[in-house]
Amino acid sequence: MFKKSMREGGNKALVQNSRRTFESGVKVHRLRLRRVYVAFPRISQNGVNDSTLEIQSLTLSNPTPNSFHLEQTAKLTNPSTYHPNLDRFNASLAVGSSPDKPYAYIELPAVHATKETTTHVDQDVQITDLDAFVDYNTQLLTKDSVDLIVKGRTKLHEMRLPTTTVDYHKTITMRGLNGLAGFNVTSFSIKLVPEPDGANMIGTVLIPNPSVLTITMGNVTFNNYVDNEFIGTSLLSDLVLKPGDNTVPMRSTVNQTIVIAKVAGTYKDGILPVDIVGNSSVYNGQHLEYFEKALQSNKQHIKLNVAAALAGAGGSSS
Repeated sequence: MFKKSMREGGNKALVQNSRRTFESGVKVHRLRLRRVYVAFPRISQNGVNDSTLEIQSLTLSNPTPNSFHLEQTAKLTNPSTYHPNLDRFNASLAVGSSPDKPYAYIELPAVHATKETTTHVDQDVQITDLDAFVDYNTQLLTKDSVDLIVKGRTKLHEMRLPTTTVDYHKTITMRGLNGLAGFNVTSFSIKLVPEPDGANMIGTVLIPNPSVLTITMGNVTFNNYVDNEFIGTSLLSDLVLKPGDNTVPMRSTVNQTIVIAKVAGTYKDGILPVDIVGNSSVYNGQHLEYFEKALQSNKQHIKLNVAAALAGAGGSSS
């Protein structure tokens, strides 16, 4: 009887110890879970902050004075061990030098943020601040790089953890057009008798585009100067700048009297130093101020062998 009582007592103690261990484990698990729940909003925000967004291609088409169509492909990189889902949300776009002056808003799509995720945007965009958009395009045209600020707020979901709200604030550094460095007239001929549209110099220009942007600019005109004296205009019809080198037909109307006088006087070698400054950008009959002001802020300097062109046209530089 004594041995049986000892066994029963030992079993009862074992059960009590097991129960206490189980209850302690449950408490620890609940405590850890509670800590995760409490910390999850901070963890989520840190994860969003640590992610990066790289624009791989961006196409701006169908421009109007107050809108454009945007197609964009971007790569989202997420270094976190969490792979949450983000709801779609409206995001503001602003140039880095004026982060609090958005020029437009776009809808970013819902995404499952794995290690690397590709996102696509394809939508019409209204310009909300024309001055800010002018500033963006001016920097994009004239600089080697430009910072784009993307800001918004969305919901984040991770398995069975509670949905949390996160702020999305990214600075994306994009390659710019670098002042159209490398712009050049690669060939041209002079017409002593103007063509029906008035063009008397026909040629081809090279416009390098080191960025990932494709931009529809419409009919673009440039003013041409020699020694600050206006000598005429050049037209690039239906200009669409694509990544890489762009070879574009050019039609110019120049004052041949001034040109010949320059060659006969100061520039007897027939090589004219020409300054080219953007003038207008017209698409579907509408002026695009945000492109025009950007073009007007940028000057190109080239040299033209006018003597050879005049000789080819049957003229003379002597």
